[in-house]
Amino acid sequence: MSTSENGTTDGTTAPAPAPTGPGPGNPRSPAPPRSPLRVPAFRRFLLAQLISAIGSAMAPLALAYAVIGAGGGAGALGLVLATSTVPTVLFLLVGGVLADRVSRSRLLFLGNLLAAAAQGALALVVGTGAASTGAIAGCGFVSGVAVAFTTPAAQGVLARLVEPDRLQQANALLRLPTNAVKVVGPVVGGLIVAFAGPAWALGLDAVTFAAAALLLLGLRLGAPVGRGGALADLRAGWSGFRARTWLWTYTAAGTVLVAAWLAGYQLLGPIVAEREYAGARTWGLVQGAFALGLLAGTVVCLRWKPQRLLVVAVVASSGLALPLAALACALPLPWLLLGAVLAGITLDIAGVTWVTAFQQQVPDAELGRMSSFNQVGERLAIPLSYLVVALVSPVFAARSVLLVCTGIIVAATLLNLCVRDIHRIRRLPRTPPAGAPRTPLR
Repeated sequence: MSTSENGTTDGTTAPAPAPTGPGPGNPRSPAPPRSPLRVPAFRRFLLAQLISAIGSAMAPLALAYAVIGAGGGAGALGLVLATSTVPTVLFLLVGGVLADRVSRSRLLFLGNLLAAAAQGALALVVGTGAASTGAIAGCGFVSGVAVAFTTPAAQGVLARLVEPDRLQQANALLRLPTNAVKVVGPVVGGLIVAFAGPAWALGLDAVTFAAAALLLLGLRLGAPVGRGGALADLRAGWSGFRARTWLWTYTAAGTVLVAAWLAGYQLLGPIVAEREYAGARTWGLVQGAFALGLLAGTVVCLRWKPQRLLVVAVVASSGLALPLAALACALPLPWLLLGAVLAGITLDIAGVTWVTAFQQQVPDAELGRMSSFNQVGERLAIPLSYLVVALVSPVFAARSVLLVCTGIIVAATLLNLCVRDIHRIRRLPRTPPAGAPRTPLR
């Protein structure tokens, strides 16, 4: 396992490799792989994610009510959300190529630093009363650029820190504390927004991004070895993406599923909560319930290790339809909270099983580019969905649009289950011997 130029996980000088098989220097059988928590670099990465999650748990609610406080409705919020998503789609491929050519820890540092600057500027604009839809959208654009460079790099980090058959455990451990923060974060964020204003929550998010950036810089991950020019790498990555049927079909299904989910939950959710429920406080409770479900899903993934990883990921993703259906039917708050909890459980199971399959099946040298193609595909329709929903909201009732989003999620899940290669992806049984090449399914 190598995570830097000198082959260590924390940047120190690498000792001579110990024998891995039976013999005079190692009479015993090979030791089992280490727990991810025993790897110093993994603990650093975990802490950075936890700190960032503290502020990020409050950011979506604060952003929504910053727009509402500036006099905007569904149309303005849709424009802001679309503006923050477009640069991510535009620059993700660049971020993917860079993640396979330069230090991923350096990319994560710069991306989090840029996100801190964007959120700090947004907090200043909102706090001084100068907020407008254009100013908020401009800060969102910069945040979207930051996401484009951090997302592919983050996908490739974990596979360099732990053994392949410990990836699900590492992914679940990575989500456990951050999901725990998300349980109380939205509730606290709702109270902060209600009593102090959204600028305070946005300012806290900026501080946590800056702290995470410093921790991520300390990972000192070496740069992957580039095989040619950037354009050649991009073309080779596209060929590899198309050759993996399970990857591009999963991405295609995610294109419509993610767009429907975010348009319904992130855009229409706060609007419906403002009209039908008790506004920011209620929506904070819903987001807290969703986060509680994420935490429960993480606990499930720490113990349950399904063999058909992608089948589980596809089926579990359909749970996102539950809170949208509850909002569409104007169910009482307890039923809405139950739907949010179940959606969180299934989403976290889907996320852990998907990323584990992805990290096990794709070689390290291609993780950045494969991740960028997947992320571009899944995000491609998000700006359009925001704009479409914003345009139709004056014509159709929000609850009717939510019902359509629910149907799209269910249909995308059923169609993806019809792909044969989705059923072929299985968990890797054990850590390969030292020096043995990985042979992922293409």
